[in-house]
Amino acid sequence: MPLRMRVVILFVAFSSLAIAGDKKKILLPAYVLQARTVLVLIDPSAGTSTTAPMANKTAQEDVEKALIKWGRFTPVLDTPTADLVITVRKGSGKMVQPTIGGLPTNDRPVIVQPTDTGIRIGVQQGHPTDAPQTSTQDTKPHPQTEVGPAEDMFMVYEGRLDGPLDRAPVWRYVNKDALRSPNVPAVAEFRKIIEEAEKQQKRKP
Repeated sequence: MPLRMRVVILFVAFSSLAIAGDKKKILLPAYVLQARTVLVLIDPSAGTSTTAPMANKTAQEDVEKALIKWGRFTPVLDTPTADLVITVRKGSGKMVQPTIGGLPTNDRPVIVQPTDTGIRIGVQQGHPTDAPQTSTQDTKPHPQTEVGPAEDMFMVYEGRLDGPLDRAPVWRYVNKDALRSPNVPAVAEFRKIIEEAEKQQKRKP
């Protein structure tokens, strides 16, 4: 049987971009500034790299650790309890790469995650509610050719909604090594823009 091949086209920007606006005036919705819980997912459209199969899983865990260290957000395991949903996708340094599609990327039955303050333990039944996995046609692992940004991707969506990823992200960061451990620049940039938005909010008459 011939191998199945599929090209996944990503319509995203190829540079670091904050949808909220420029540095002079940062506009973030109130729900972002009020958010305290977050669900971190691997981008459901991302395949599993044939050369670094754990890259996205590692990035997901590194982002969760960085968020816990920040202290503003508490990672949760399902959409209904998440004020925000963040998706991550590790770049390969290449715009075209072979991957494996059809794998359940966001199934995490048990989480045992060391942190600076202790150990985080969580149990998840199947995949997070409303978190898309793969399309109904991609029920079995299969090779595919994936086309998209070579850089790491970090997307923020509004939570507590049906199908949060069906909406446009409220903020995104696309850059080389944006998900690099241990400092995770994407989380650092997200923190910076939130803190600046709060400062601007306090300066309003």
